Amino acid sequence: MITDKEILVLYYSQHGATRQMAHLIARGVEQVPGMLARLRTVPKVSTVCEATEPSIPDAGAPYAELRDLEECMGLALGSPTRFGNMAASMKYFWDGTSSLWMKHALSGKPAAVFTSSSSMHGGQESTLLSMMIPLLHHGMLITGIPYSEAELSTTQSGGTPYGASHVAGLASDQPISEEEKKLCIALGKRLAITARKLAG
Repeated sequence: MITDKEILVLYYSQHGATRQMAHLIARGVEQVPGMLARLRTVPKVSTVCEATEPSIPDAGAPYAELRDLEECMGLALGSPTRFGNMAASMKYFWDGTSSLWMKHALSGKPAAVFTSSSSMHGGQESTLLSMMIPLLHHGMLITGIPYSEAELSTTQSGGTPYGASHVAGLASDQPISEEEKKLCIALGKRLAITARKLAG
C-alpha cells in the first residue's frame, strides 16, 4: 500500500530508456527528506488481438493499479514517443481511469511527465504535452523543469521545460547523457518538494 508520502513513478518502456529515466526520477524524489518513490509500469497491448500478460511482470516494476494513483501524493508519468504521442499501452491505461475522474481522486495533486525518442526532433515536446492532457482532465497540477536548472540551457541531447526527455538514437542504443540524468533527478526532486508543500 502506498503511504501518504509516496510519489508514483508510472512508466511504459519497450527498450529500457524510459525505465532508466523512471529510476533517475525516483532517485530525485527520494532526495527530498521523508519522500519515497513507488515505481509502476503498464502491460503491453496488441493492435490485432487481445494480448495477455502475466499478472506480475517477469522483471522490473509491478503493473499499476488504480489504487496506486488514488493513494499517491503526486505522479511522474513516462512513455516513449510514438509519432509525437504517448505509447498505446499508456494511453490504454489512462482510458480506464474514469472511475477516478468521477470522484476527483487526482484533483489537486502535482504531476510531471517524461519521455524518450529515437531522434532529437522525434516528437518529444508534443508527446510531453499530449501526456499532460489526461492529467489536466483529472485536475492535476503540472510541474515542469524551470530554466533555473542550468542543464536545460546547455543540453545538446534531451531536456525540455515541459518535462524530462532523452534522445535514444535510431537503434535505441544511446546512453542517457549527463545533462539528461541531472534533469531527470531535478524533475523528481521538484515534484516531491511540490507534493510536500501542497500537502501542507
